[in-house]
Amino acid sequence: MLNEVESKGGIFTAAPVHYGFRGICIIIVQWWTFLAKCNLIHLYNRFIMKYAVITGATRGIGKAIGEKLLAEGFSLAVCARTKKDLVALEKKWKVAYPAATIIVYRADVGNKDEVTGFGDAVLSKFPRVDILVNNAGVYMQGLFEGEREERFETVMRINLYSAYYLTRQLLPVMKKKKSGHIFNMCSVASLKAYPGGGIYGISKYALLGFSENLREELRPHLIKVTSLCLGATDTDTWEGSGIPAERMMAADDVADTVWSVYNLSKGANADTIIMRPVKGDL
Repeated sequence: MLNEVESKGGIFTAAPVHYGFRGICIIIVQWWTFLAKCNLIHLYNRFIMKYAVITGATRGIGKAIGEKLLAEGFSLAVCARTKKDLVALEKKWKVAYPAATIIVYRADVGNKDEVTGFGDAVLSKFPRVDILVNNAGVYMQGLFEGEREERFETVMRINLYSAYYLTRQLLPVMKKKKSGHIFNMCSVASLKAYPGGGIYGISKYALLGFSENLREELRPHLIKVTSLCLGATDTDTWEGSGIPAERMMAADDVADTVWSVYNLSKGANADTIIMRPVKGDL
């Protein structure tokens, strides 16, 4: 039996009384068509839709966070170095999350011009930024003494400068709205030096310092900054290491943590979070 749904202009057709999956899909499509005909999608996107920006989001932690936010109704802008990965991800996400605005942008975050190009793309499409996740990073192990200077500079550009440049570019729109949450993906190497940490440890100490100074600067503007100091997480970084996945954290654990922290009340923030595998660091 069908339940006739009346509306001006006959936009809505019949839908089952006992809504199954198909019935729910019909209703969603019909409401979206109604909004479009009333020119309300623009208003929805401007005042109701939430917007997130993530660097390094085609795999691992960044991808897990991106999919969590899309599932929670966000529109999303991501960048990564590999165009093929971005195209595949965009295709997948646009099918799974048709209501979201999805921006994919090829950028080497070690290049300032490409980082700011990504920022320009975000600002041209998004009316605001609710969440910024500075996730892109590179792991290079080695001793400080004797390390080639260009390797040190590469690590610093990717792990620190990319976060600095993109945050600096997006801050004006966040300050204008007096809202937003910045998540910087730090490391347990931000907290304690370890043998062979070298230039990677230096970059992560610096990222934590950047986060803490930024947080103090933005408190009057009601913008939150959270540092996530992560232990071993099951991502491509550990591929070929021989360490079983169950010995590490899952990327989804990090994504769930980001979502939980974002949903704290306006008067609360988690400044620094330390996450490690249950059995400790590797």
